[in-house]
Amino acid sequence: MALTDSFISEELHPIDIVETLAEHHEWDFDRIAEDQIAMAVVGLWRTYSITLAWSAYDETLRMVCTFDMDPPEDSLPGLYELLNLVNDQCWAGAFTYWADQKLMVYRYGLVLSGEQIATSEQISTMVTAAVLSAERYYPAFQLNVWGGTPPKAALEVAIAEAYGRA
Repeated sequence: MALTDSFISEELHPIDIVETLAEHHEWDFDRIAEDQIAMAVVGLWRTYSITLAWSAYDETLRMVCTFDMDPPEDSLPGLYELLNLVNDQCWAGAFTYWADQKLMVYRYGLVLSGEQIATSEQISTMVTAAVLSAERYYPAFQLNVWGGTPPKAALEVAIAEAYGRA
């Protein structure tokens, strides 16, 4: 049975679905407001802070997945070049660096215009894609910023996507 089967009402708020997913996966979460939830998801490299917010104005479920990063000032040009290379490989979502907050950020927006209803599978895929992308590129960011590895060489260590099944 898919997790969606447990939802009876089609009027379920997208953040209610996120909260149900967080409970199902036993993620630490805090319902910040009716339209916003923050979660902590443990990955291989670190714990990621994930916030989802519903914008009724443009009917978009916005997600940001962040982790702390405080690179030396002189490494920023290389980091920005690496971000461009990484984003060329990301088809759903994109990375950016928020220097003022010292955060690496993966962002994605699920547009649900025309009063569409988000499904738990869509939201689960958003969160999973964010964590997998952060996990995949984290070593490249670290090598570039702290190891002085040039962006293209650092990107080569990114964990390749797996295809098929074992």
